[in-house]
Amino acid sequence: MVGKRKAPDESVWGKSRGLNPGLPPYPLIRHLLDAAAMALHLWDAYLSGNQRARIADGMGLAGELERARSVVGLCAGLHDIGKLSGFQFCSWHGSQYLSVELAGDRTRMTAERFGHDVASLQSVKEVLADLGFAADGELRVAERLAEVIGGHHGRFHRLEDGIAPAFLGGPAWARQRVAHAAAVHESLGAPEAPGVFKAPAAVLVTGTVILADWLVSQEDYLRERQRRLEPVLADHFRRSQEDAARLLAEAGLARMPLQRRGFAEAYGIQGEPNPLQRSVMDELQDAVGEGRRGGILLVTAAPGDGKSETALEAERVLSKTFGTQGYVFLLPTMATSDQMHGRVAKALLRQSGEGAGLTLVHSMAWLNSAYADEDLDTQNVLSCDGDEVGEGSRRTEADMRPQTWLRGSKRPLLAQFAVGTIDQALMAVLPVRHNALRLLALSNKTFIVDEAHAYDPYMQVLLGRLLNWLGAYGVPVVLLSATLPASVSDRLIKEYLQGAGHKTRALSKRTFPAPYPGWLYVDGESSRTVQISPARQHEQARERGMELGVVVEPVVHGPGGGAQARFAVIERALKSLSAGEGGTALVVCNTVGDAQDTYMRLRERFDKRSHEQGGSVQLLHARFPGDVREARTREVTEGLGRGGPRPVRRIVVATQVVEQSLDLDADIVISDLAPLSLLLQRAGRCWRHENHWARHGYPDGRGRPAWASGPRLVVLDPIAGAGKTPEHWGEVYSEHLLATTSRTLAGIKGGTISIPGGVQDLVEAVHGDNEDFDWNSPGGNEAKAWTAHKGKETAERSMAGLLAIPRARSVSALHDLHDLPGEEDEWEVSTRLGADSVRLVCAYVQEDGQVTLDLEGEQALPQAASDGRMSVSSVREVMRRTIAVRGEWLKEADPDSVAPPKSWTEHPMLGELRVLRQPVQGGSAQAVKVGGKTLRLDKDLGLVRK
Repeated sequence: MVGKRKAPDESVWGKSRGLNPGLPPYPLIRHLLDAAAMALHLWDAYLSGNQRARIADGMGLAGELERARSVVGLCAGLHDIGKLSGFQFCSWHGSQYLSVELAGDRTRMTAERFGHDVASLQSVKEVLADLGFAADGELRVAERLAEVIGGHHGRFHRLEDGIAPAFLGGPAWARQRVAHAAAVHESLGAPEAPGVFKAPAAVLVTGTVILADWLVSQEDYLRERQRRLEPVLADHFRRSQEDAARLLAEAGLARMPLQRRGFAEAYGIQGEPNPLQRSVMDELQDAVGEGRRGGILLVTAAPGDGKSETALEAERVLSKTFGTQGYVFLLPTMATSDQMHGRVAKALLRQSGEGAGLTLVHSMAWLNSAYADEDLDTQNVLSCDGDEVGEGSRRTEADMRPQTWLRGSKRPLLAQFAVGTIDQALMAVLPVRHNALRLLALSNKTFIVDEAHAYDPYMQVLLGRLLNWLGAYGVPVVLLSATLPASVSDRLIKEYLQGAGHKTRALSKRTFPAPYPGWLYVDGESSRTVQISPARQHEQARERGMELGVVVEPVVHGPGGGAQARFAVIERALKSLSAGEGGTALVVCNTVGDAQDTYMRLRERFDKRSHEQGGSVQLLHARFPGDVREARTREVTEGLGRGGPRPVRRIVVATQVVEQSLDLDADIVISDLAPLSLLLQRAGRCWRHENHWARHGYPDGRGRPAWASGPRLVVLDPIAGAGKTPEHWGEVYSEHLLATTSRTLAGIKGGTISIPGGVQDLVEAVHGDNEDFDWNSPGGNEAKAWTAHKGKETAERSMAGLLAIPRARSVSALHDLHDLPGEEDEWEVSTRLGADSVRLVCAYVQEDGQVTLDLEGEQALPQAASDGRMSVSSVREVMRRTIAVRGEWLKEADPDSVAPPKSWTEHPMLGELRVLRQPVQGGSAQAVKVGGKTLRLDKDLGLVRK
């Protein structure tokens, strides 16, 4: 029968737009063979051993990896089979080369238009039947293959979704679909259908197909192949296989082995690892054992106890055992991600990782100074997604997708080593395009989450759902936290184990208490638990222990208040610092407005010079333009970091941006009242490096000032003394958590907290699953606050549960991963509730009417060319000056007054911006009225809203 099949008609084109118009378009059969060859190479060189095993298991081919490899190649080789349809007529240049036998069906086949991915889904079942994938037991497998092939543009479609038969053409087109498929099938050695094809494995295969397609669709490569087509398809396939390694390396996705170094050398740290780190290095391997289906490690320790290095040491053990290649290190904010990226980059370089793909992943990562403009220059990827709809914003949007993955903002997820915000990972379990590619990218690395306590109930549910999928894939996971309630860690561990195949009923009867400080390891296959040895735990507690003095100061916000006025209390707490010995202080405010006002008051009191002028009072918050915020974060961390030089006198006024992962050490921390777990995080910036300096010497040989006799946290409590939460705090924090924290602090004996011994009990007292409160006053404020808090928690969890994709073992059809109406892209759903934000660029309208990026009027607002294109450097110059603000701030503004320039409209990033046009008078920017407030960008204060 094989001998009777027609040869593929090479007049059928696979790629046309963007290629040399003086040559025939690139034949479809050639592109299919390219994709198949790349998929085989991805299997060999990109997928981890763990991923290969999970795919083979999901196909019922455990131990038969070569068979599974061939099926993956077949899926990639058939991905565009739907282009043998009315799609051929969406390009005039492409269609004019069609053979006479096929060209005559234009009118009938173009009466209705469909995406070629949907055409692939609907037509491939018939093709597979002709290839022998039609036996009764293989029918469901054929349907699953069709789902994978139809999902190659990042969105799965329903099998029952119809398509007009005329779009697929007549018998001649059907024969060509079979001929193309047969050529691919035979090139791969005629693979047989697997016995089963489970959904989680199919998701990984889909991600592989998408990546293979994009890598071989890069414009330069296609033009190179278009010029010199091998006369025989077998030779073409061999050349494609030879080229695959080069394409993968040029995309920065080749795997590089590290030369593992000793602890001090690897991390540039003086001295020996602490007991927690040593325990992971000495004890974790025995705990993990042979390791066949992953496991989850929870590391608990006080802030500043080296959890990041502990995680990287654990990664060495876990990656070696489970065959993962590299790691992804995820944090709660862009600022913490930026700093961690620098630390990881140095660690990799010390381990001969110069060629390793380390990337930074968050929405503004490409603005980071670690990336040069040339690093961001993109090569077109000719995806053909959207070609059917012609010119316009939808096709522009479609063209951008693969570029952002291979050369832009999303590539870090695919790289061997990635550092970024948790949001980029959580997108994998939301019904957005390319969630399959995200799952592929995440499941070939060890998965590390820092500050696991920092996420609200909505994000906890999404994280739990992601851990469920990672458990199904046997991915090793590391969770780090200083203040994680036991109830939350228990839920996360159980989600992972459910994904690994453990029954919910059995898990409901178990708990997974973690030692503090220490670590708990839970094996994915057996659910067996092992924890840090008692000797190491006690040694860690003793070596890292300290008594944190806590002073609760009742304060009054706003005018009046006398001695209890907030600013008066802050000034008294800082009085010693103004004396000859100086010292360092961190003042943490709950709102940007409070931080700006506090900074100005402290400048008046201590140093008239501004932050920019080198004054001893500095200001850091999230409402600075991106480039200013990055520079200020660097200045603050250098001034209060471990290495010094340490300033004689420094007061840093900041917001929550300093809570997580920033490596700061102050002599005293003063903080607005916040939930207890966050107060402990803020306190973790007090005497953070004392133990290290006591052993190895203080920076510049200068110790702490005499007034700083011990670590001290001053809490500015507006609730104490029958007060209330300031109205301008709004819903920053739950009133119930603030009230419970205030009450808990008042009950601390002796005004000290033992670190680490007293931490977990305090966290549980405020944040644990404690249902107790005084029901004798059901109408009281505390009862109302508790009810509101629990109601909000429940609503957030429910919302996340409704939005998230199903658990890995609950997926039936792959369309379940996109089971929401519309064409969901990343910006249509959010990983954070209340994240309705826009990016604002603050421009200046000069007196002559020119709009500029700078106050001085020297840098005009860039304009895009007529085709919407703009140089990377110009886009970066705009985007690095943007500020994320609440969308509601601009709702009352005249849309035209904040709209971007018309030339930006079609640009995929600039088109979404809002522009604050500030009039310049006498060399000063004037505030702009927006709704009932005014906005003004102040060079010293950042964006001011009054």
